[in-house]
Amino acid sequence: MDFLRWLFDAQLPVGSSSLLVRELLGNIFGLLSALGGMRRKVWAWPVGILGNLLLLTVFLGSIFGSADTATLLGQAGRQIMFIAVSIYGWRRWQQSKTNGDAAVTPQWATGRQRIGLVTVMLLGTVALTPVFARLGSYEPVWADAWTFVGSLLATYGMAKGWVEFWLIWVAVDIVGVPLLFSAGYYATAFMYLFYGCFTLAGFFVWWKAKKNEKPQVEVLMPDIRTR
Repeated sequence: MDFLRWLFDAQLPVGSSSLLVRELLGNIFGLLSALGGMRRKVWAWPVGILGNLLLLTVFLGSIFGSADTATLLGQAGRQIMFIAVSIYGWRRWQQSKTNGDAAVTPQWATGRQRIGLVTVMLLGTVALTPVFARLGSYEPVWADAWTFVGSLLATYGMAKGWVEFWLIWVAVDIVGVPLLFSAGYYATAFMYLFYGCFTLAGFFVWWKAKKNEKPQVEVLMPDIRTR
């Protein structure tokens, strides 16, 4: 209980403001998960889930934080979505390994699948914007909806092994970084800024891997953990 109380209350001073420790930890887990995803390691999924749980409490600001903390429903909702899709991806990669294959073999989405991704991205944003607005999400609400839908598609694309999922993350980061800075979530905003470069690198890594033989996969968690 003492540890949980510390985790929810602990802050790091940053200039004239402060930074929630759980926001920082959540993004560190996210970074590790992205690194594991680039290397197609099964442990990327459970590590990412831990980060999602921490960030869920961060973005439900008025519930877990002070009353004047911005609530980003799209950001909070996508953490729940991340957990659900990550369980699917985790099981899918483990099953592939059980069958004697690599955790995932990068592949290009078909033309129809690409059209589907773009259509869902646009229509999903339009559909969710008024919903998030009614629920009191932070302005501009469409940006919150965009990051939610894009994150859903990117995580699903990662589970399917589509190389294009990295580009979806780039589209999410382009909108998500300004939104998070304006809402005062500086640690997550800086992390997203880094993700933008990281996801571009990931795209080329998977593109190159698509041309090579299937890699061997590390299934167990590493002894030393360094998203």
